[in-house]
Amino acid sequence: MDIINEALAFEQRKMKSLSTSDRVKISREAKRLILALNNIYKQKKDENIMDIMKRLTAIKQKVEKRLKGAPLSA
Repeated sequence: MDIINEALAFEQRKMKSLSTSDRVKISREAKRLILALNNIYKQKKDENIMDIMKRLTAIKQKVEKRLKGAPLSA
């Protein structure tokens, strides 16, 4: 259950005024946590784990959207 506690702590981090390298680190850490939680979910089928994975995925998507930047308008 250490991964679950780590994921919950990751959710509580502040995500404002981050540098590009911080965003890359956050994205990679979120991916690692999601994959680890997925392995646990495959065995236990606990809905709480699925909810944590969904929240982490939302955080990861927001960070990656900011990394890629806004599309250029023509």
